[in-house]
Amino acid sequence: MDVIDKALEFEKRKMKSLSNSERVEISREAKALILELNEIYKEDKSTKIMELMKRLTAIKRKVEKRLNMKPLT
Repeated sequence: MDVIDKALEFEKRKMKSLSNSERVEISREAKALILELNEIYKEDKSTKIMELMKRLTAIKRKVEKRLNMKPLT
């Protein structure tokens, strides 16, 4: 369950004052973790894994929303 440990550590990471390149890295890492967790979920059908994937997806969406923001003017 090394992937689950990585995902839990990723979730605890500080996500404030990030540069655009850091946001891109976080988004890619979150996507990779979610896909790996999905493979485990297909075999296991554990609700804990599904909840973890949902939390990671929320973090990923939040980072991508900020990344894709456009200036007002």
